[in-house]
Amino acid sequence: MNWRCQPLPIPAGSEVSWLPFGNGRSYGDVCLNREGLLLDTKPLDRFISFDPKRGILRCESGVLLDDILAVTVPHGWFPPVVPGTRFVTMGGAIANDIHGKNHHSAGTFGCHLRRFELARSDGRRLRCSRSENQELFNATIGGLGLTGLIVWAEISLKRINNQVMDVEVIRFANLGDFFEISEYSDLEYEYTVAWLDSMARGKKFGRGHFVRGNHSACCTKPIAAPKRRLSIPVELPFSLVNRTTARIFNSLYYKKQGRVRSTALVHYESFFFPLDSILHWNRIYGSQGFLQYQCLLPPDSRGKDALEELLTKGAQQGLVSFLGVLKVFGNKLSPGLLSFPRPGITLALDICIDGDNTFRLLDDFDSIVQTVGGAVYPCKDARMSGTAFRNYYPQFAELERMRDPKINSSFWRRISGGENGQ
Repeated sequence: MNWRCQPLPIPAGSEVSWLPFGNGRSYGDVCLNREGLLLDTKPLDRFISFDPKRGILRCESGVLLDDILAVTVPHGWFPPVVPGTRFVTMGGAIANDIHGKNHHSAGTFGCHLRRFELARSDGRRLRCSRSENQELFNATIGGLGLTGLIVWAEISLKRINNQVMDVEVIRFANLGDFFEISEYSDLEYEYTVAWLDSMARGKKFGRGHFVRGNHSACCTKPIAAPKRRLSIPVELPFSLVNRTTARIFNSLYYKKQGRVRSTALVHYESFFFPLDSILHWNRIYGSQGFLQYQCLLPPDSRGKDALEELLTKGAQQGLVSFLGVLKVFGNKLSPGLLSFPRPGITLALDICIDGDNTFRLLDDFDSIVQTVGGAVYPCKDARMSGTAFRNYYPQFAELERMRDPKINSSFWRRISGGENGQ
């Protein structure tokens, strides 16, 4: 689709389902439609308006966060919420209600969304906001692209002074230390997150680095953006990630910081998007690929016990992961009907696929998460059962009611029972 004013380019009378497709950065099958069509939204990449005094931006849904940063940062404005990559589209950010290191202070992307236009397959164009078509507004935020095509959207930006982040990294020895540091850091720092050595055992169990930062208030020193120096040029026939390499990497990464505390002034790209500097980094997993498992656990002792149980079970069953991310979400609720973030503890693990063993392990993880009333992030998922999804998201029937009848996805069919759902 090339122009926001044109009708949806779906063949007249077609009964084949379709799905809006942005830049394909979702890990699983929420952006795939194996039995139907994908509607490429990347040509919808135009800015419509930008108010540099109030920090209000309106753009088409195919615009990348990278493009938004390039336009707004020189004027002293920053997207209110960014994920771990800047190569997601505006439409994708809404459809998955993305979150970032500042969830405890800012909530999700949907919390800063002012309005958008939704194109439905029956030809209607609907303006949606908190006061206009509110039900569809809420359903579309975190609605996995199923309610219609987001043609354009308008968001409120955050005021910043410069491109520099004031960052501190603290080494912690166990999960108890993580929660203690997180609690007092969230009061003073806008952005907090932790890297977790998910393969550490014994006395090293639960160790990691706690990262916290703020937009620098007074730095006048120019700091250049990192250069993209590394690229994995081809998909490897084998995985570079195995139990030995992952354990060595985690151990070296933990020890790379000699001191308990380290401070630095860095460019915002280094702080928010470190993996973007390695092009095609996913190819190190070889043809077998990897899964990312991101779950949410309650913020109380049940969640902390479940977190320890997940990591212990992973260790016992040979979990191979060199990227573990841990964060405590805040209390700011998203307007999104099916939004994943809510108050609690979130754990994300990149997991090298080791055949059926990996899928059995993640099924065990699901059982633990369901027992404590948690949830798994659909944006990252490629294998959860329909039963698990419906336990995580009891509002799914409301989204199904508002789903555009011509739109579907491989994910939705799977969790609805159409493709190996349960």
